[in-house]
Amino acid sequence: MKFVKDEDEERRDYIFQKDEKTKFGAKFIIIVLIILVGAVVASGIHFEWF
Repeated sequence: MKFVKDEDEERRDYIFQKDEKTKFGAKFIIIVLIILVGAVVASGIHFEWF
């Protein structure tokens, strides 16, 4: 099974496709996770858990 499929390949056994939707989705998910981690750290500092 291949991990990333190029745009011009004719195959169906892949996880991600190398196109604009996948790139946008990956960036969006990474940014959201960074914001969530920052919120957890900020709330921990605010409530003096750290």
